[in-house]
Parts: sequence; C-alpha cells; structure tokens
Amino acid sequence: MQPKISIITITYNSESTIEETLKSVVSQDYPNLEYIIIDGASKDGTLAIVDKYRDRIAKVVSEPDKGISDAFNKGIAHATGDVIGIINSDDVLLPGALRAVADAYEDGVGVYRGNIFIWESKNDTRIQACPSMKFPLHTYKKRIVCHQGTFVAKWAYDKHGVFKTDYRFMMDVDLLIRLYEAGVRFKYIPKELAMFRLGGVTSSSFLKKTGELERMFRENGAGWLYAKSHVLLFSITNSILVVLRAFGLSTFIKKIKFRICR
Repeated sequence: MQPKISIITITYNSESTIEETLKSVVSQDYPNLEYIIIDGASKDGTLAIVDKYRDRIAKVVSEPDKGISDAFNKGIAHATGDVIGIINSDDVLLPGALRAVADAYEDGVGVYRGNIFIWESKNDTRIQACPSMKFPLHTYKKRIVCHQGTFVAKWAYDKHGVFKTDYRFMMDVDLLIRLYEAGVRFKYIPKELAMFRLGGVTSSSFLKKTGELERMFRENGAGWLYAKSHVLLFSITNSILVVLRAFGLSTFIKKIKFRICR
C-alpha cells in the first residue's frame, strides 16, 4: 500500500538552511507525497529558494502567524494525506524515510515514530537517538520527543485535536501525551528517518520552559503536587547539564538528554 504522506515545513527567514530541507523532501523516492510550506511572511530570500522547487510543492502559504504551533496547525489544516510529518526548515528528512513510513502503515495506528540523528552543525557531530514510545501523563521517566521522526495519522489529529497555539515549547509533548492517554496506538519504525539540527527553540534555556511545563501537566489533569515536583526535577536535571556543558562535556550531555540507540 502507498498511503498519501503529507510533509509540512514551517519557515521564517530561513534562507541559510531551507534549501537543504527542501532537497531532502523532494528527493524522496516515494510517489504519493504532498509537500506543504507554511512561511511566516519571511523578509529574506526564503521564498525565492522555495520558488525553485514549486513544481514539487503542493501548497505554499506565506503570511504572518501566531507562532510555531499556529504554523503547524495551518499546515495540518491544508494536509490531505493519510499520514502527516513535520520537518522544520533547518532539519533534514533522510533518504528512504517516507518509504519506511509507508511500509509501516496500517489501519488503526495513529502515531509512527522512528529514530533520528541529532546534529550539531558547528562541529558536525551526530548522535543517533531513539524516540520514547510511551507518553503517560504520570511518569518521571524522560520523554524523548524527536518530532522530526514522528508521523501522525490525519484521523488522529481530526479526532483528538492539533497543537495548542498558546504553547511555545511544550506543544509536541502535550500532543503526544494527549494522543497516548486517549489510547491512540503508537508504532515504532526501526530506521533513521530525519536529522535534527541543534539550535532554535528546542535548545532554548530550560528556565523559559518551566512555567509552560507545569501548565501542560495541570491542563492534562495532573495534580498540583505532581506538576510542581516534575518541574523541580526538570530544573535540577537541567541545572546539572548546564554545569557539565560549562566543562566542555557536550557529547556526554547529549547522551544524557537523549535516548541513544543501541
């Protein structure tokens, strides 16, 4: 079976990285692809680069948005595929990724998750990471999100909702928790699907994320004590990582932060 796969790339002033992203998607050896670009009204040369690939892109929207989640949701609204993936404008879809998703496709599965490479372009180091496959609300176990290697069935978005637009950092964790808690079936794809470039929002200071993290737990039904204790553990863990980074232990930090494939 060759399910229709929609890929969404959101972008804003990404002229330095987007062409590599575009090439990685349009060069996929998979015929039933729908590619959607959601641009936040870029002021640099981003759209000129996008125009070079317009014959391989199904939809280009360029207008101001209300943030990352809003841009994600615009792409989902335009998507008509059976499965939807999101590859940001500084990330890369790896060769054969869509074929692997199609091979894994089956009725009743709502979320497909594969491995990714975490890429630090400054020194060109790559670490292979495996995604978490369980997202229960109440757990202190580290959740490895890796949304670049995550593909969600269209029906799952339609039934359980999309990204919350008032979240800047925790929108993908929130979505996966909601889907998992609703009983949506997750399926693991044992292949590297994407390469995630460190930097941007994901690498922002953890102090900016703590308030949103607590709110996310409370809005999903966690009690006040659980939410507070989880945020405390998150803060302690990341404070230790900051100290380790100061001693130049970047690779060691990545192996702590991400679940490394064996």
